[in-house]
Amino acid sequence: MEYFSILGGIGHELELGYFDDVFSMVQSNFVDDFNKFQSLVSPSYLIDTPYRELLVAVARGDGKLYSVLRKAKLSQSAGEEIVKELVSLGVLKVEYSRESPLKVHPKHKLPKEQRAYRIQDKLRFAQPFMRFWFGFVTYYRKELALGAGTKFLENFEKHYERLRSLVYEQLCNDLLLKYYEDKEEVISSGSYWDIYSEFDILALTKSKKVILGECKYKDRTVCKNELTKLKQKAAESGIKVDVYALFSKSGFSKELLGLKDENLLLFDLNDLKVLL
Repeated sequence: MEYFSILGGIGHELELGYFDDVFSMVQSNFVDDFNKFQSLVSPSYLIDTPYRELLVAVARGDGKLYSVLRKAKLSQSAGEEIVKELVSLGVLKVEYSRESPLKVHPKHKLPKEQRAYRIQDKLRFAQPFMRFWFGFVTYYRKELALGAGTKFLENFEKHYERLRSLVYEQLCNDLLLKYYEDKEEVISSGSYWDIYSEFDILALTKSKKVILGECKYKDRTVCKNELTKLKQKAAESGIKVDVYALFSKSGFSKELLGLKDENLLLFDLNDLKVLL
């Protein structure tokens, strides 16, 4: 999974040797063989303005459309045209907001602090490799082209968790769908965000059951405190949850494992094997 969060999407266009760890792999390929990997960015004009700025904004932020356009310093009309092109090329995909409008009727007056709020869709990379490239590599492209990779590698080690976490969330969403495959139909799933908070997974079944999930790709067990915080966030967003689902790379505390709750699902890294 860690290799996929960097190389996912480049197919069989290159062969990799054996490496002790993912950091050795990154240094060997993206520092020592930079030009070969840059040639995999297609179309090649994506590394130029204004495409580069927009893609960097997607890779380094939360992906919300208008936030991306603002960071890329693009007008809404120009930015939306570029986004449309990148979606048609299969570089980006749109994750549509499922948030309900704050106004329940035309005469409904919102609190002052909510009046400027806009519901936004999110932009996602279709392939992990492109997200890695524009999130980590392109900023250091001039140095890397000269074989200087110290700053790039320092930044990668510092922020690498961002890459793994999003890929893990997407795999956990697939795992949840697999779990419910023979139980009941899931009609909507994916991340969810609103004016109050963001959630890794919110799924809705055909029977209108709401499943809320939290994904933790950490080197420590998940404790009951994480469930408590998730419940608090759900309450703030007014989400009536039927089932909570926790996903953990490193397992769960004895307290969580000991809970006798049919409305709590716990999945660890081994459970992802059903997706292979």
